[in-house]
Amino acid sequence: MTRKNVITLAWVSLATSMFFFFLFTTEKTIENFGLTILISSMYSFVLGGGNGLINDFLNKKFPWSEATTKRAIISIVAILITNIILVYFCNYINFVVFQKAATTEEYFLGKYNFINWFTINIALLISAFLHAKGFMEELKKATKKEVVEQKLIAKSANAQLESLKNQLDPHFLFNSLNVLSSLIDENPVQAQKFTASMSKIYRYVLEQKDKELVSLEDEVEFAKIYCDLLKTRFEDSVDFIFDVNEADAKKFVVPLSLQLLLENCIKHNLATSSKPLLIKIFSQGDQLCIENNLQVREQIKESAGIGLANIVQRYALLTQRNVFIEKSEDYFKVKLPMLSHKPQVANEIEETKNDSYERAHKRVKEIKSFYANLISYCIVIPFLVIFNLITSPNHLWFYLPMLGWGIGIIAHGMTVFAIGKNWEDRKIKELMEKEKNKR
Repeated sequence: MTRKNVITLAWVSLATSMFFFFLFTTEKTIENFGLTILISSMYSFVLGGGNGLINDFLNKKFPWSEATTKRAIISIVAILITNIILVYFCNYINFVVFQKAATTEEYFLGKYNFINWFTINIALLISAFLHAKGFMEELKKATKKEVVEQKLIAKSANAQLESLKNQLDPHFLFNSLNVLSSLIDENPVQAQKFTASMSKIYRYVLEQKDKELVSLEDEVEFAKIYCDLLKTRFEDSVDFIFDVNEADAKKFVVPLSLQLLLENCIKHNLATSSKPLLIKIFSQGDQLCIENNLQVREQIKESAGIGLANIVQRYALLTQRNVFIEKSEDYFKVKLPMLSHKPQVANEIEETKNDSYERAHKRVKEIKSFYANLISYCIVIPFLVIFNLITSPNHLWFYLPMLGWGIGIIAHGMTVFAIGKNWEDRKIKELMEKEKNKR
């Protein structure tokens, strides 16, 4: 029980004790006021605390968002049993121990049955209100989660768009065409190989641009072709070392991540024959590492870091594992997570998302309507009970709306949780399946 709940129960105890002391106590003495506070505190903390513990336990074992129908049924059974036991206990302590108005035998022989029944109804109303409040809080959390998911989908679309924009730098294409132009005259055979490599690169880009993940084997093969082009362009100014374990070949990485990182190495570092740029691509545990010696090029315009941020965003949408970046005076290293299996991708979810969302939205409206009805019942009926006891205690009429409205709520609950639209859908599927088996 949290500190906030304890404070709330303390205020409830004080308010209840003052209500009963000033309206129903004939001898208004300090001793009676203290006894009233003690009795009110007992009812508040035993009934409120007991129901709160039951509610917390059920929230952990049967969350509303995961098992609504099952939770509703278990809650009804649990609060009935719990409140009957707690009410009998509290009334026994009150009338037999504190007030000494009856013996144990008289208490259980039926003299206090009406008081027990009445207290149980009040306790059930309060308990139902607490459970309804818990459901509304879970509903708010589920709604917030839906908003977050929608933001993630939008972020995914934006990341994919940025990925397409930055998959191959236009400068790379321009420089490659310049290299090709010079090779045509100087070395036609090399120019032909260079053209074939460029063709393979752009074919790979077109094949992988819509995929969430690709195998490490395919990505490394593509990176080697890309490095061959860079080697042709920079000659001895750049060296590449590949040391990827064959056992990791079937793992998955974000497509074109190696190309973006290799491009960053060239873009941000000086590379000359006297001071060659050494780029290593190797596996380390469950990570793929891209490391280069640091020879920072002086930038006229500060880099926006789009390429690396693009990779980080795309990984964030697919896994909880992070992309790590290490930088020292001598080297710069990026560690990409290698995934052992493909997660469920956004494209697969999108196919059924709209239908599922509509069904879930309709279901939430039905459940919300039931709990709105229940909360109204929990607020209005206690008011009618108190009004009846104050104005005409000898003529009890509050049980008529209590029973009538209560039956209506039970019928509403049965419609929502037991024999509503979901039950019809299940029955239709069951009958269709039987008919199919007969055929």
